[in-house]
Amino acid sequence: MHVPGIEARGCGRVGARRRCRGRNGGQVIKEVTATVFVFRRSQAVGWRLGLVWHPRFQGWITPGGHVEANETAAEAAERETSEELGCRVRLVPGPSKPLPVGFPHTAATVPWWIVEMGASPDNHTRDEHVHVDHVFVAEWVADVCEPETRVRWVTEHEVADLPDLAEDTRLQAKELFASVDAIVAV
Repeated sequence: MHVPGIEARGCGRVGARRRCRGRNGGQVIKEVTATVFVFRRSQAVGWRLGLVWHPRFQGWITPGGHVEANETAAEAAERETSEELGCRVRLVPGPSKPLPVGFPHTAATVPWWIVEMGASPDNHTRDEHVHVDHVFVAEWVADVCEPETRVRWVTEHEVADLPDLAEDTRLQAKELFASVDAIVAV
C-alpha cells in the first residue's frame, strides 16, 4: 500500500526504525527492510526465481523482512532467505563505485535498489508506516533447512503470467531475468 506525501525530514534513529517528520509535519515511522531476489539454475529449465507465499497479502513475494537492530541489511537478507526459502545464498553486490584507497570504514554489501514504499500496519508497527527496502540479488548455494513458508521456484515465463504476484516484483524480476547470467558471474 502506497502512502503518498511522505518525505524524510528531521529523522531521529530508533533501533532499526526512524521517526521522521512528514511533509505535513506529522510523524512518520520508517523501518529498514531487506528483500532478496534469489536465482537458482536448473539444468532442465535454466534460471528460476524463489518465491514464498505470504498469507496476509495472499500472494507470492520474494523473501525478505525487517532488519533487526543488531544486523546489517545484507545480514537480514541472508537470514530471511534461510528462514523463508530454507537455503543459503551468495549475495551479488549491486553496481557501485569502489571506495577510495585508504578509506577508513568497512564497505557494506550494496543492494541493487533501495526503495521507499508505504506499508500498512503489521506485526512490527500498528500504524501505517514506510519501509525503506534494500533489494538484494542472490544466487542459491545450498538447501540448509526446511522453509517456514510455501516455496515456489518460477521461470521467467512463469513470472510473466503468475496472477498472485505483485506488479513491482514482476517488473524487478523481468529486469533481473534479462541479465541474470551476467549478474551471477560477478
